[in-house]
This record gives sequence, structure tokens and C-alpha cells, in this order.
Amino acid sequence: MEPAMPTKLAEGAKCDVIGGTHKGKSGVVRDIKTGKTGHVSITVVEAGGERFKTLAKNVSVKREPASTDELSCRQ
Repeated sequence: MEPAMPTKLAEGAKCDVIGGTHKGKSGVVRDIKTGKTGHVSITVVEAGGERFKTLAKNVSVKREPASTDELSCRQ
């Protein structure tokens, strides 16, 4: 069995924070920036509109469930 490919970090992706100060929170990725040192920082917007910044290494992107179109193609 092959390991699952990680979902790519992109604006609008749903994510869970798995490390750092905001561990346990989740939301939508916004504003991806790479600093001079190469560290990638992102802004995460929670469902209630609360925003916070965190490093991309502290985030796990949620995999979207298959759409109904994809399911009908498999049958």
C-alpha cells in the first residue's frame, strides 16, 4: 500500500493546525508568504472570522472528499 500523497498547501484549502501556539484550531488558508530565511507563513481564517498567522510546517491540509461527479465516473 502506497502512502497517501500530502495535499498541496494553497489559498482556500481547509486545514488543521497540528503544532505551535494555535494547535487544535482549524480554518481556511489565506495569504501564503515566504520569508527571507525560507520559512513559509500563512494566515488561517477560522469559521467565526478570527484570523491568526502560523508557519506552514504547523499545518495539515485537509483532503477534500470526492465530489459527486468523481463518484459517478467510477461506477
